[in-house]
Amino acid sequence: MAPMAKSTPLMVAVAEQELREEARVGRPICLPEDLPADSQTLNFLGVDYVHLKTSEGGDLFLTAFGVPFWRQLLPENWFARDWFASKRERLEGTSTIYRVPTRPVNNRSLDLVVKWSRVGEVIPMDTFTITKFVNAEFNSPFEEFSILMELRKGLAGPRGIRIRTQQPLAIYVPSKRMQLWQTGRSEDKIKAKIARHPGVEIDILRQYLVLFRWVKGRDAVEVAQAFGLDAQHRDHFLSHTSGVVMHELAQRGYRVMDMKPAHVILRPKANRTLLRERTGQFAYALVDYELLERTPEHEAAVRGAIRRRYLKEVAHPFDFDASHPLPAHLRNTCLLGVDYLFGHAESTGGSLWVVGRNPELFHYFLPERWRRTPKRALSAHNQVFSTRTKDNINLVWKVSRLGEWPWSKARNGHAQRARDYGFNSPFEEIAFAMELNKSGIQTVHPRAIYRTGNLNEASAPPADPRRYDALADLKTPGEEPAVCPGYDYITLWGYWKRLERNSTEDLQNGTWAINAVHAWRRNLITKDQVIDLLRVMANRLAQAGFEDLNPKPDHLLLTFDRQRRLVRDAQGEADVRLCNLELLRRAPTH
Repeated sequence: MAPMAKSTPLMVAVAEQELREEARVGRPICLPEDLPADSQTLNFLGVDYVHLKTSEGGDLFLTAFGVPFWRQLLPENWFARDWFASKRERLEGTSTIYRVPTRPVNNRSLDLVVKWSRVGEVIPMDTFTITKFVNAEFNSPFEEFSILMELRKGLAGPRGIRIRTQQPLAIYVPSKRMQLWQTGRSEDKIKAKIARHPGVEIDILRQYLVLFRWVKGRDAVEVAQAFGLDAQHRDHFLSHTSGVVMHELAQRGYRVMDMKPAHVILRPKANRTLLRERTGQFAYALVDYELLERTPEHEAAVRGAIRRRYLKEVAHPFDFDASHPLPAHLRNTCLLGVDYLFGHAESTGGSLWVVGRNPELFHYFLPERWRRTPKRALSAHNQVFSTRTKDNINLVWKVSRLGEWPWSKARNGHAQRARDYGFNSPFEEIAFAMELNKSGIQTVHPRAIYRTGNLNEASAPPADPRRYDALADLKTPGEEPAVCPGYDYITLWGYWKRLERNSTEDLQNGTWAINAVHAWRRNLITKDQVIDLLRVMANRLAQAGFEDLNPKPDHLLLTFDRQRRLVRDAQGEADVRLCNLELLRRAPTH
């Protein structure tokens, strides 16, 4: 088999072209006239869907392939207990996957492949594969459909290569959530994960069923058996078949991390030959996409293009083209004087408020883009992490301490004032950050607020309910409380290395950032300078009408150049940025 394709100018050009033309990876949807009146057209990760609420309260997301058959795909026409139990055929594989026909609608039935998504589960791979793909994880249903639609579009690689796949029809999310014991995972381990990272792993309790159209043919293992091949010829046949598919995928810029012969569907003939393309290559269809991804070379090209697009858009979050209607799944809202785009994170059932009015920014902050990417803890006491998202964007995400007491005991007057005030909500933190930046006091850049999708009604009431009561008037566009006990809130902030603000200049100048505590420990500044920085920040906050009830040097981010010199502004003051606003308040007036 030929070696994997290297990064090519074509791949880079394709990545740039897709973003430049704002091309969608899915097919445009033609809406039938008989769709329910409450159906909505949505777009997630570049794929258009029609969203329907099902009769039992679930959610059905139809692709362009599925919309013409929306009646057949309603769960009562294939997932009803009596029908599904009697008509389903279990398919081979490590996942839960079935073939099932739909009930006839208008004298037409579809053969479906129904698969339970394994997002969030441990991948059952052999030792070699685990070592080679140590960070592998199952695609979420929306990621799976996005990468599959992208592969089907076939913009990258040689035009003569044709990779057939199943048609992705729909994603079905039942209304009922699973209990911990129903997931098949260790209840203690899941609870421990949730306790360590609230709001990040809780969505594994949701069920997602992905629906594909059945592809005619037999998988390569079945073909080898039907051809009566002995062990030696069977192994050669399966190895050659998998190798060809892997090579052609790589030429297109993609790979499957657990490629198996059973994932290749062939069309055998009665004379023990295979249906072939005009090129002479055997015709095949690839199935199973939960571990489909771009090759590293193609991923680098696409991520680079995405990052450049993001930097362009994030520089002007409040700019938007009023001549273009807002996507149906987004709503403009204003909370505490800050404009947000509000929408739902369908992969988790959560809610997302993205700072600004630019709809192009929304998908960058969906939880599936950052929640499981490798992260680095930035605090020994709080849940604050930096990560590089799947879109090659540096972010810091922080679990809000809304509803907690600042300290278990008030040790002094300073701590007592903090307890009397309580932790800010995420909406207050972002509102204060926006106001401070307008006043000339730099903070880390606020990007978004994510609220988890699971309301834990069995959880204990918040220790400090005052914020929930004070902000009861804050509503979502659907008139639901924006600040509600039982949910976890995560704030997303721009990475503090300044690379987002002016990536080219900062990379050339080699500037880098570090908090004041670490700067002192590395002998970059003196202890007296640390004290002076805290004093200067307190004075500047006071002039702007604020005070920090928990002033700490590790809340101050400093910038240094390649010569380890402190970067200063035009007035000669240290270029300092405030990165913690959870106990910031307006200074009381007397």
